[in-house]
Amino acid sequence: MSDKEFTSKALSGLSVEKLREKVVFLKKELFNLRFQKTLGELTNTTRFSMVRKDIARVNTELTKRKAGGSK
Repeated sequence: MSDKEFTSKALSGLSVEKLREKVVFLKKELFNLRFQKTLGELTNTTRFSMVRKDIARVNTELTKRKAGGSK
């Protein structure tokens, strides 16, 4: 995933359904990272914080849409 994919501008152009799909994908990725860490295969531990922040960005956009109506 590129860093530009999770900017507020990029996220605001997506539909609610696409945002929900991104959250599901990111949560699966976070699960896989935890699994790799347990097995000792994880080399880039900073990916944890990056994925968590991406999940937070997408959830923030979903909350904005919910509070402000549909966009």
